[in-house]
Amino acid sequence: MRQATLRAIGFIETPYRTLAECPRNIDPKGPVCRLVVNESLRDGLSGLHAGQRVVILYWFEQVDRSTLRRHSRITGELVGIFALRTPNRCNPIGMAILPIVEIKDNVVTVRGLDCLNGTPLIDIKPAMSSE
Repeated sequence: MRQATLRAIGFIETPYRTLAECPRNIDPKGPVCRLVVNESLRDGLSGLHAGQRVVILYWFEQVDRSTLRRHSRITGELVGIFALRTPNRCNPIGMAILPIVEIKDNVVTVRGLDCLNGTPLIDIKPAMSSE
């Protein structure tokens, strides 16, 4: 199997200190969260603006990476992890599409992420729509 290497571009500040506090999904009306981009990558934020929807990729920590099937919280059916939004997966990559509230220096403010404070930030990119 081919290996891939990820390098965090920063970290995420949220109000959640424990897994029990984390919401089960994103909420665009949720609490303020900050994407703190490494200072050396700050120029990469050029061209982004408040109101723009972005895809945010992040690395869930403290998860079970070994289970391939889980029960759906919605239907109760036992299904593969690729059919669920669970953070417990082979590669625990979280993804959210949210509007930017503000950008100041190397910090992008959004609302309603579903991850622990200090979660590694993998990438930010403009959200595209086929509509």
